Amino acid sequence: MTERRGLRPLLVAAGLVVTVACMYFAVRGVALADAVDALRDSDLVWLVPAVPVFALAIALRALRWWALFAASQRPSLRAVTYALMIGYFFNNILPARAGEAARVIALHRRAATPKAETVGTVVVERLFDVLALLIVLFASYPWLPEISWLRAAAIFGAFVVALLVALVVVMVRYDERAVHWLLSPLRRIRREGVAERLEAAAVNATRGLVALRSPRIALRGMLLTIASWATLGASYAILTNAFSLDVPLAAGMLVTVAINLSLVLPSSPAALGVFEAATVVALRAFDVPHAEALSYALVLHLLNLVPFLVIGAVLLGPGALRRRS
Repeated sequence: MTERRGLRPLLVAAGLVVTVACMYFAVRGVALADAVDALRDSDLVWLVPAVPVFALAIALRALRWWALFAASQRPSLRAVTYALMIGYFFNNILPARAGEAARVIALHRRAATPKAETVGTVVVERLFDVLALLIVLFASYPWLPEISWLRAAAIFGAFVVALLVALVVVMVRYDERAVHWLLSPLRRIRREGVAERLEAAAVNATRGLVALRSPRIALRGMLLTIASWATLGASYAILTNAFSLDVPLAAGMLVTVAINLSLVLPSSPAALGVFEAATVVALRAFDVPHAEALSYALVLHLLNLVPFLVIGAVLLGPGALRRRS
């Protein structure tokens, strides 16, 4: 417990450093007047088509998470969607991606799904997310300009694929038998119920990894993941019209990839600074002026922030609590 408490301030401090550095990079060399002019000249009516496409992408992500549970113990789609919205809400108001833990707790309270099993599905989600983002990136390659960091992305993708293959081999070959064997020494613990609870949690976690040993669930989950990222990229591409950036659909895909791969870095709540820097870097490949790219990034960040704050406030507000009581 002491180590965990000592680690938390370090993560917060690291997130603050990353945030400040990324904010400096995002605004460096941009005249404030130019950015304000770009915002003033924008046509935000393009949010009207962008928002429904964005909502569809989030709905696909809820469906994807729901599909990663074993069919015999799958919670309702409504409960999964509720927990996902709670997770997004807390990711936007707390540092260190605290929303991931929040949605595990929310789903447990809503559907009594074992926390360890939910954690297993979240781990699979992250692996599928990275792999799907790289698939979207390389599928967009013919329409992309020259990108200096594409080689690094390819190496990273190869590492993720290797990790997935290793996990699949372990899950298929050993499954829950390995868990029972590895945790057998815990049965010697004299404290009543401790060993049993630890073993049950580990077994539940392996059930949450069912997508790694079920080709049908894995394929469905991966297709939904790719569809969600592609839809999100389409939403981002639609919004570029508000700033007359004159970029292809592939630009929206590249912005999506850059933002979400950058989220592996520790950052402040809502990935402030990291989000903007990643967007500016992606649009630089299309020769978009820095002021316009920054203005677009700010509006895009609001699109990714405001809906979840509103929905989270409604779900967790006093009225919701009274109805639940």
